[in-house]
Amino acid sequence: MTRLALFDLDNTLLTGDSDDEWFNFLAAEGALDRQAGEAAKADIVRRYREGSVGTLEFCEYFLQLYVPHEMPVLLAWREKYVREWIVPRIPDSARRLLDSHRDGLVVIATATNRFITEPIAQALGVEHLIATEPEMRNGRFTGKVAGTPSFREGKATRTLEWLAARGQSLGDFSESWFYSDSINDRPLLERVTHPVAVDPDAKLSSLAKELGWRVLTLIR
Repeated sequence: MTRLALFDLDNTLLTGDSDDEWFNFLAAEGALDRQAGEAAKADIVRRYREGSVGTLEFCEYFLQLYVPHEMPVLLAWREKYVREWIVPRIPDSARRLLDSHRDGLVVIATATNRFITEPIAQALGVEHLIATEPEMRNGRFTGKVAGTPSFREGKATRTLEWLAARGQSLGDFSESWFYSDSINDRPLLERVTHPVAVDPDAKLSSLAKELGWRVLTLIR
């Protein structure tokens, strides 16, 4: 394969944020107190989108939601969540874009944790996933991140490490794409031959205009 296509997930291939929607799903299931957590969630999501929240702070806020629950319960919830809350948020335009890259190596690179995003990648027909890895102990989530979060510069680092483990580097590909909506992904966008801003936030939109990057609309 001489072509590599990397895709962010939330607000790029999905109409929404999978961490945010997991919170809403748990609240709808009665698994958490919506009123108690809503203000904190809204604040951290806002600061994430602005690029001002700390990496571990953002990732571990959402991982704390898993800690009180046994794995069989979480797995049952996850199946329902992906089927009822996420699959309807995958626009046909996103599926068509993925299909246009099937002749090369297709990878989803997301800041969201693997527990949530692995079945979403499967629903999108994408085999390869780079995600934040949640720490597990005795079969339970600790609420901590294992290793480097796939977030900002960490996403670029994790992607390069993933390729290296396959005996590859970005330079091995004649063309490489990365599709993202967020300024947080600038470090990886700057490393590929075809950076694409997808329904970008204000900061990424400005940067794409300044650097002449392609801007694509999928979900708005």
